Amino acid sequence: MISKFRSAIRDESGQGMTEYIIIVALIAIAAIGVVTLFGDNIRALFGASADALQGDTNRGTKKTKKASAYEKAKNLSDFGKNNKGGF
Repeated sequence: MISKFRSAIRDESGQGMTEYIIIVALIAIAAIGVVTLFGDNIRALFGASADALQGDTNRGTKKTKKASAYEKAKNLSDFGKNNKGGF
């Protein structure tokens, strides 16, 4: 009886699985923290992506609804306008 108990204590066959469970639990806790912290930003990013795929280009941002000169549509007539190299 004592020898079976000692052999059961020395048996490490389930140790690897326990370590994997601990790692998965830590990753799950970290994922919950990230989603809690950045959830609104991620949701807005996917919403903007979905709107862009649908062709909606009139989505305003929280900062400003006017497009700056840098964000406006450009063509070859103003190709070198923002070039700082002086070309």
